[in-house]
Amino acid sequence: MKPNRPALSVVLAGGGSAGHVSPLLAIANAVRSRVAYAAILAVGTADGLEARLVPAAGFELATIDRIPLPRRPSPDLLKLPGRMRRAIARGKDILRDAEADVLVGVGGYVCTPMYLAAKSLGVPIVIHEANTKAGLANKVGARYTIRVGTAFAATKIRHGHVVGMPMRPAVAGLDRAAEQGAARERLGLAPDLPTLVVTGGSLGALRLNRAVAGAVGALGAAGIQVLHVTGNGKSVTAADGGLLTAPLYRQLEYVDAMEDAYAAADILLCRSGAGTVSEVAAVGLPAVFVPLPVGNGEQARNAAGLVAADAALLVPDAQLDTGWIEQNVIPLCLDSGRLAAMGARASALGIRDAAERMADMVLAAARK
Repeated sequence: MKPNRPALSVVLAGGGSAGHVSPLLAIANAVRSRVAYAAILAVGTADGLEARLVPAAGFELATIDRIPLPRRPSPDLLKLPGRMRRAIARGKDILRDAEADVLVGVGGYVCTPMYLAAKSLGVPIVIHEANTKAGLANKVGARYTIRVGTAFAATKIRHGHVVGMPMRPAVAGLDRAAEQGAARERLGLAPDLPTLVVTGGSLGALRLNRAVAGAVGALGAAGIQVLHVTGNGKSVTAADGGLLTAPLYRQLEYVDAMEDAYAAADILLCRSGAGTVSEVAAVGLPAVFVPLPVGNGEQARNAAGLVAADAALLVPDAQLDTGWIEQNVIPLCLDSGRLAAMGARASALGIRDAAERMADMVLAAARK
């Protein structure tokens, strides 16, 4: 054992997308708040978002090769056994060097070899599954642990039980009513107008951007101000090639503090990734979800609970256009009573202490 070994050593694996990195960091911070001197090491890939976000959050990152699992016969399938053996060996080295008391996995390509490495070394495993359709890596890991938390009740995974989506305290503890005025001021918005916030996430969403750009005139004429978060490199241009401008319309490529966007909004027009759906519920914000029309339909499933509770609307991507916004979003933005009722129903479904629940599981696993 190393001299001056920390009281708790936690290795967290996952990454590739913000949907994995954000809960990973929230869990890491919740553990650190419980055990101030805990050693925390994240494991991801060199080219995922974690390579930037984990060090920026003040945590150390170890990297491992990306091991995608082919879902059908291909040349890559023949290379999989060798790649997996090397990745598992790397995972064992990481766990041994960290003297890990527990491995926490949040999904993503690195998790499968890390779960198998932890199983081989007898390191306890804790899992968080963010999506309604469990990922393959977490399904593998769930064979080796009973500590599996899910963001959604509809998620089917062995030993899974609902804990919610781990999120930053600034979001989980947001009081929208109290913060609305200050948030609108920080974002350059008027303090007292109905406010629509549009976001397609950090990468933006072309369908949303085009539909909103076409509806800017009608929204402004109705007295609705719009904050349009277009996504990095996705600024919306006018016919003359310059940035689109209009009365009561403001566009930004990115908002660093999404809690400000949530506080400023009366309603959110957005994709329905698991993190966004969970955060909307936690802060009690009415939403119009436009699920990403790729993959296995998980974004529509993510939103299903809020939609069924009449806390949100859902429109298929192919149906979202300028006309739909004018016919549906504008009347909703102007109906303060309906918005208040939707927000209350969303808040009733929100889970705000998921990071702390996951930290409880981590500490329980480490004591065993």
